[in-house]
Amino acid sequence: MAKINKCIALLEQGQPCYATHPTQLTYEAGLKDAKTWADMMLIDFEHHPFDTVGLTSYMRGLKDGGPTASGHLTPTVVCTLPSNAITPEEVRYNAWQARHVLTAGVHGILHTHTRTAEAVKAFVQITRYPFQALGREVIGEGLRGAGGQHPACDIWGLSSAEYARVADPWPLNPEGELLLGLKIEDRHCLPNVEAIADVPGIGFAEWGPGDMGMSFGEPDAHDPPYPPIMNEARDQVKAALDRRGICFYSSWADPSMTMEQRLDHSVDVLGVRMMGAPNRQWAEYGRQKTGRTMPV
Repeated sequence: MAKINKCIALLEQGQPCYATHPTQLTYEAGLKDAKTWADMMLIDFEHHPFDTVGLTSYMRGLKDGGPTASGHLTPTVVCTLPSNAITPEEVRYNAWQARHVLTAGVHGILHTHTRTAEAVKAFVQITRYPFQALGREVIGEGLRGAGGQHPACDIWGLSSAEYARVADPWPLNPEGELLLGLKIEDRHCLPNVEAIADVPGIGFAEWGPGDMGMSFGEPDAHDPPYPPIMNEARDQVKAALDRRGICFYSSWADPSMTMEQRLDHSVDVLGVRMMGAPNRQWAEYGRQKTGRTMPV
């Protein structure tokens, strides 16, 4: 069966993914965004209201307005959560947030401030059904309960049993359709980055330059040029991800560069395989650069 999750399909082909943000969470916005130029819609519940009612309507609009030109029922949709992944206790106490967004039919979750491997294990664990066995010796038995899969089934175009089988983190499960990501984004994460990257079930991660800068005493260092300590932090995160084959998500908004130079630097120098794209032209240039053949 072809991949339901468009970004997973692209990553398996070695192609970068381009993300943007919805302007609002309504059914009408979903209808419009169903024909987006982006591969992924990234929904920010870290800093904005946790609107799962709007998210549910938006997902229905995406489905009804689709499919995409690539044949996927919707673009990939990934949400950040209001809680962090600083400790495993915080992750488990707030597991209801993950359950709610997954029930709405999203394809992934990006968790923030992931400071320890145990917190990351808890993150993977709360997204999995208990019958899934791959990696259980490391992650533990899944904690996602039955009953919430029905709204998501319609969005994914699957039966309840089919959805439960494939709603599992990739690449831990090669047949999985959930894309889990991490923000390894402060100085407290860095001593544990190797152990964090070792946790199975993570498909992508970023270094969160805004928060990383603040943790080193820089109030506004989201964009380059960066001080040496931040360049070192980014390189440390990237090296750990590379050793495990985890996709690196990063932006590069250097004001001294043209759009083409920024994207060339992202792909050729930083090795970015997932990035926010400010506009269609950015994504189109990137797709042409890497010889992408999958339709948008």
